[in-house]
Amino acid sequence: MIDNSSTEKGYIKVDQYDDDCVKQLALHYKEIIRLLGENPLREGLLKSPERVAKAMLYCTNGYDLNPEEILRSAMFHEDYKQMVVVKDIEIYSLCEHHMLPFVGKAHVAYIPNGTIVGLSKIPRVVDAYARRLQVQERLTKQIKDCIQQTLNPLGVAVVIEAQHMCMSMRGVQKQNSVT
Repeated sequence: MIDNSSTEKGYIKVDQYDDDCVKQLALHYKEIIRLLGENPLREGLLKSPERVAKAMLYCTNGYDLNPEEILRSAMFHEDYKQMVVVKDIEIYSLCEHHMLPFVGKAHVAYIPNGTIVGLSKIPRVVDAYARRLQVQERLTKQIKDCIQQTLNPLGVAVVIEAQHMCMSMRGVQKQNSVT
């Protein structure tokens, strides 16, 4: 399904979702709302199951992306052996343990070995892995492994700094901790 419901002042929002998947997820979210003690038929919650279903599909759309193909789409032969750094790449991911967000920044560096990649492809690879149910440790390794295997550089480094809502909102409740 294509949802272009926002058409205010020249802005057109276009989202694509599998109708059947949205319907199935929405049924489950409606039941979750009911089990939490709320009335899913209340005006403010009436469309929430579908909204949450679409939000979850958006937040996990990395499963539909191939990070290696993203890199391969813009590889160039270049005799350059200095470090290339793309830093402060915003990340938004969902903790696979609590399905709560963790947000932060990724810093990615590599030393080319005859091949460079279009700079925008690095943040796209970060997003492709971040938009899956994740743990920060695996996310860091997946980004590093993808770059290493696809570009075969002399070296790769990935550092991710993130705040985890599962630590801030619940559990230990340490609002200023960064992992």
